[in-house]
Amino acid sequence: MNRIEGTAMKDLLANSLLPFVPSGKDYEASRRLFAELGFEERWESDGYAGFRNGGAEFILQRFDDEHFAQNFMVRLNVDDLDRWWDRISQKTLDRTYPGIRFSGPTNHPWGREVNFIDLAGVCWHIGQRE
Repeated sequence: MNRIEGTAMKDLLANSLLPFVPSGKDYEASRRLFAELGFEERWESDGYAGFRNGGAEFILQRFDDEHFAQNFMVRLNVDDLDRWWDRISQKTLDRTYPGIRFSGPTNHPWGREVNFIDLAGVCWHIGQRE
């Protein structure tokens, strides 16, 4: 068994990751965008909103720091990337939410994915676990 400074690896086992994602200037529009992207808003309180889609969760934070957001990336895995992209591209969200940008499925050394920039400037990598 691997040990880190005398601690068994199983003692350090994580079971989830819950990032705080900045909303950008328009917190309410960001909430609507993520709902349209298939996330369920589970709760909202004083500038924080908890979102879930399947096993993926994050907290949207009313926070607007362009430099931070443009240097923040999130990876979201879906079961079928092509099906996800077909559904999302039909929604024409870039017309409803000016400023967001999507790129279609692209092959990268780490896998095939769709990228989108949200209203804050965060780059989301949507991929399919192989």
